[in-house]
Amino acid sequence: MGILRRYLPILDWLPNYSKDQLSGDVNAGAVTAIMLVPQGMAYAMLAGLPPEVGLYASVLPLLLYAIFGSSRVMAVGPVALVSLMVASTLNTLPVALAADQMAGVAGLLALMVGIISIGMGVFRLGFIVNFISHHVISGFTSAAALIIGFSQLKHLMGVNIPRSHNIFIILENAYADLTVLNGVSLAIGLGAIAILLFFKNNLGGFLAGTATKAGPLVVVVLSTALVYAFGFDAGRGVKIVGEIPQGFTPFVLPHLDMSIIPALLPSAFLISFVGFIESVSVAKVLASRRRQKIDPDNELVGLGAANIGAALSGGYPVTGGFSRSSVNFQAGANTPLASMITAVLVALTIVFFTPLFYYLPKAVLAAIIMVAVVNLIDIKAFGQAWRYSKSDAISLIGTFVAVLAVGIEKGLAFGVFITIAHYLWRANKPHVAIIGRVPKTEHFRNYLRHDVQREKAVTVARIDESLFFANVAWLETWALHFIADNPDSRHMVLNCSGVNFIDGGALEVLERLEEQLANAGVTLHLCEVKGPVMDRLKKSTFIDRLGPDRIYLSAHEAMTKLGYPI
Repeated sequence: MGILRRYLPILDWLPNYSKDQLSGDVNAGAVTAIMLVPQGMAYAMLAGLPPEVGLYASVLPLLLYAIFGSSRVMAVGPVALVSLMVASTLNTLPVALAADQMAGVAGLLALMVGIISIGMGVFRLGFIVNFISHHVISGFTSAAALIIGFSQLKHLMGVNIPRSHNIFIILENAYADLTVLNGVSLAIGLGAIAILLFFKNNLGGFLAGTATKAGPLVVVVLSTALVYAFGFDAGRGVKIVGEIPQGFTPFVLPHLDMSIIPALLPSAFLISFVGFIESVSVAKVLASRRRQKIDPDNELVGLGAANIGAALSGGYPVTGGFSRSSVNFQAGANTPLASMITAVLVALTIVFFTPLFYYLPKAVLAAIIMVAVVNLIDIKAFGQAWRYSKSDAISLIGTFVAVLAVGIEKGLAFGVFITIAHYLWRANKPHVAIIGRVPKTEHFRNYLRHDVQREKAVTVARIDESLFFANVAWLETWALHFIADNPDSRHMVLNCSGVNFIDGGALEVLERLEEQLANAGVTLHLCEVKGPVMDRLKKSTFIDRLGPDRIYLSAHEAMTKLGYPI
């Protein structure tokens, strides 16, 4: 039963469901559906896919995540960032795809993302994404948001601008096309942006409750009616969505094209990681507000199931979105039943109401995307990183510039490389502080920061990092240089209070250092060695070489036994 509960979180909340939770779930499900229908179509368009693909990705994935996901309020579905990554993947394949092949390949990509995510969840590999730092993700999402926003200019202006990740090329092409700009399309798009911002910010304060979330539905209804009433599609050349198939496509497994799978594999891994990071970040924040908890590995399984559902139902890769999840939470969602209700309402829309979207202008879908991605641009993160850590700021800026310069996948890979390189550089040089006694106490502190007492014959050095093969050579060099510069030193006490681990390579260097110091007339001592570290050291000959009389509980004990009491 425990295993079932681990992989089927629905067994935790469904048996304990109460009627008091129903009103909140119904309200949240309806409000989220109002957002999801136009957003789903808009994000599918961003991915270079027909609008109905976004709707297909908004039904079965929600139902499956409600069964397998650990978050009570996560709203899964198409999101801007993943949609852009799908578009980038489809446009950079080594084989040219016809328009009718795009959706099939996107479904195959969703299947691969689902399998990868479930595999990572089952083998508890969710920790891997922790190696992508927050600053890399911030730089990545900010750059991607700019690319997403500028990529919608062609729909907003009603012109044909070639797709590109370079915003300067987009702006150059947009400027060149000003002469053929569709004024009506631009006016509709700008009007939609104004209305969306009005609803988003609740200007005037008279909107209340769920009404503030109805902005996308309002602009869809108004713009569709406007285009239909005045014939702007035929008379003014306003581009519209056109016919959207009514009803679902048959549930089938995407065609496993072995000639394309190797080319899709890197993107599938990247989408899995990015989608999981976005989803689990939101899930943690929302869960903490209600003192609930989520299981990251369970989230991988839930997202994997959702993506397999998207693949089977004609959709494309999905994940948990910040804006919709926040709306779902604020609208009163108590359990994943809210997502199930959203899925049912979207399904009803697909079956009965898709003809109503025929005259929906693409400029309005572009407006929905542009307003949605504004929050992804995090200017504050740069300022905070620059003030706190210049290296973190460099990671952020490097990733941001790389994404704009070379594209989504390569830019993120470059950001991860910067993070790992910075970690290795920092780990290669452990922090070592020379410490002395605070007068009339048993406390020892860094002599550079405090007024302390030091003895020329005894050097107490506090190591503030774990020791392993990559950084212990620096410690050896530092110690030998120090005694060369301080000829009066006769004892060196290594304070190991900050050392949590010493690997085999580091142990060999410590043994060599003890011998080198002895040859120079300096005796090596250890103090404040943690229990787990000492347990490992006792299995070596190093402790026997030192002897128990050269290992102390504290720096104070070391100084006292070496003849320098308080």
